[in-house]
Amino acid sequence: MPLFVIQCTDRPGSLQLRLDTRPAHLDYMNGLGDRLVVGGPFLGPDGQPNGSMIVADFADQAAADAFADGDPYNKVGLFSDVSARAWRKALPVD
Repeated sequence: MPLFVIQCTDRPGSLQLRLDTRPAHLDYMNGLGDRLVVGGPFLGPDGQPNGSMIVADFADQAAADAFADGDPYNKVGLFSDVSARAWRKALPVD
């Protein structure tokens, strides 16, 4: 399966919505199991989360898009922008 990077930007002033939705988001992410390569929040100058990045194995673009659409953060309107792009790990060489 190809890897995909899902990149999301939070709406301004939405930190409390992120915090309130975080348990459901983490449960959703854990559902990926071994397909999750890495994930975590982007941080603003104040050190607070202001977006998300996930790298995971998906069968294709449609599966990556569907996963991003189903993220509880996305469903509650946390994100102003979401993109999923195919990606190939090149470095470090294993």
